[in-house]
Amino acid sequence: MGRPHIVVINGSGGSGKDTFIKLCSKYVKVENKSSIDLIKEAATIVGWRGGKTEKDRLFLSNLKKLSIQYNDAPFNYCVKCIESTKAEVLFLHIREPEEINKIVNYCAVEGYGCTTLLVVNLRVRHIKSNSSDGGVLNYEYHTIIINDSTLLSLELKARDFILNKARRLPPL
Repeated sequence: MGRPHIVVINGSGGSGKDTFIKLCSKYVKVENKSSIDLIKEAATIVGWRGGKTEKDRLFLSNLKKLSIQYNDAPFNYCVKCIESTKAEVLFLHIREPEEINKIVNYCAVEGYGCTTLLVVNLRVRHIKSNSSDGGVLNYEYHTIIINDSTLLSLELKARDFILNKARRLPPL
């Protein structure tokens, strides 16, 4: 197997990102990671209980910002995920445009194929209560998936994405 293809995936909470990834896994071996995984671990130590309220989201966003400023832990975690994955396609959830750019640039320098993907569900309210969620739409993505119909429709979009976009795009 060659190098994995990296897909930076984004979208408002509840837009269907994880469902999309699960549907993609029917066609290729995928791995699903997030730039906030380490932040959630740290947050748990200080009392966060896994909630998704506006207060929880703001706390995680601020904690992530601090860790970026301190030692760039979210980026370094994503690089470790890229270097260690055995999947054909690695999905990395990253919210902030500047953090997306870091991974896109890393992939270009290191020779990994990389695609940026936004999943949009117009039935879901876009979260703007913190800078991480608020910046989701402030990036020029390679591909936008509109999740506006049935699960079968989303699966067809996942199949098309994997077969025609994710595996054929060369490094940037």
